[in-house]
Amino acid sequence: MDKIIQIIERIYSDGFNDALRGKLISRILEGKRNIISARKQGWDESDVVLITYADQFSAANEKTLSTFRRFYNNYLASAFPIVHFLPFYPWTSDDGFSVKDYYQVAPDYGDWRDISAIKKSTRLMFDFVCNHMSAESEWFKGFIDQRPEYQNFFITVDPGVDLSAVTRPRALPLLTPFTFADGETKSVWTTFSADQVDLNFANPNVLLAMVDVLIHYLEQGADYVRLDAVGFMWKTPGTSCIHLENTHLLVKLFRAIADIVAPGTKIITETNVPHKDNVSYLGNGGDEAHMVYQFPLPPLVLHAIRTQSVSTLKRWASVLPPKGDGRTTWFNFLASHDGIGLNPLRGIIDEQEILTLVDTLENEGAKVNWKNNPDGTRSPYELNVTYMDALTPPVCNDDERLARFTLAHALLLTFPGVPAVYIQSVLGSRNDYLGVERLGYNRAINRQKYSESEIEALMAQPENLRARTLEALTQLITVRQRHPAFHPDSEFSINEKCHGVLEIIRGNAQEEKITALFNFTDRPQSLSLGQGQYQELIRGEFINGNAITLGPWQSLWLN
Repeated sequence: MDKIIQIIERIYSDGFNDALRGKLISRILEGKRNIISARKQGWDESDVVLITYADQFSAANEKTLSTFRRFYNNYLASAFPIVHFLPFYPWTSDDGFSVKDYYQVAPDYGDWRDISAIKKSTRLMFDFVCNHMSAESEWFKGFIDQRPEYQNFFITVDPGVDLSAVTRPRALPLLTPFTFADGETKSVWTTFSADQVDLNFANPNVLLAMVDVLIHYLEQGADYVRLDAVGFMWKTPGTSCIHLENTHLLVKLFRAIADIVAPGTKIITETNVPHKDNVSYLGNGGDEAHMVYQFPLPPLVLHAIRTQSVSTLKRWASVLPPKGDGRTTWFNFLASHDGIGLNPLRGIIDEQEILTLVDTLENEGAKVNWKNNPDGTRSPYELNVTYMDALTPPVCNDDERLARFTLAHALLLTFPGVPAVYIQSVLGSRNDYLGVERLGYNRAINRQKYSESEIEALMAQPENLRARTLEALTQLITVRQRHPAFHPDSEFSINEKCHGVLEIIRGNAQEEKITALFNFTDRPQSLSLGQGQYQELIRGEFINGNAITLGPWQSLWLN
């Protein structure tokens, strides 16, 4: 508790009085008393996360969480012991990330009893949308109505203030005009959209309110807590308003509170930014995030497969800070509900290579979202495309499509850290152009929803790409979960064995060592590991190390 008070004093100085301090401490102790079940301490090779929406599957006359629970238990439970539900609270836009009420489950999805029922067979990851909330929320309505309890809950700015230095993640206005109860129109800070109004953490009462939300999620069973868009939490005009010192202190505060209320809870920061800024959220290794999203991995794997060259991927991965002390690790993924972020590539490959990749995929049907730069120009911010379609030109057949996809996910599962797989990848989804047309935004291309009967009928066809994809991923994950060399903290080295072939070694000779080989080319590759016999874990075959041949897009895990 002393650590929490020290952080508070650094953020607010004398602005956090004894009454506020008493409320904070009281709520933390109440949350600690309310939590009965213990969290898993640390992580291991069995931990694989499924990223999904709460309304991903539907059935007639049934709440979607009930439908999801049945589908999960029938098809996904053996491979995915952790489920990350994207925001399942009442919302008004951005597929859940514009939250109306932090304390409720969206009625169409179910209620907290449904979350509790799912919790019986899996661990859960909740989204804490801490930077902003819906313009239709009661909090913001109270602010517009000028009710005293919501005074300064959000941020108003004189339009004449110079905000040109502020980092812009979207090509949308930073400020949105709203008319208040007294008839005055004021400009309100809206980083992401007019319906997503930024909370004012400079107001200590906002901090108390958001700490209450965090503890509520812990009480409802969150094992992992994802801090969404966390880099933008603190605003100081005249600065970039991203990654500011007080933002880092707020993350440290959330971590310290979770450590008291529910020890073992994992705090994960979502910051789709260049690598050096992203890893800064690990703090000193024990006082900030437990995990950070490995944002460069999706575009770098895509770049390697599209160029049939592993040099850039290898160069980046070989200088990753080692994680082996059990205090922090990477949260690895290839696809998510958002697009494939391009900002994390900046500083790793040059801008022209990024633009070439964007042009190639856009010509093949991918969508592109753009961001505004301080100098008035704009740059591509993300590619909107399913990972299946990103990896493979449309002219290829499903056998090659699945081979490239399986290679990418074998690499994901080999990397140090905790892997996460998005539901559209699990289901082998292709670009949903009808969804883009119907909903009117690019990200809908990778957010298709399904009726339970529809998806089960497809999974019942062994030759269908969706069924083959689920089978291939389940097999890879099952093998990973049996081998301690894949522990997130085990030793890691990476080499370019020959052009287009990547070698990753996990573990050590004293315990278990696995040599993983990945052929990122469309031609067979022959090589030698030296004298000796290896067991290939994915297929269960035995291979002579003196003469190994990898087929096009093939991966091997050799023990």
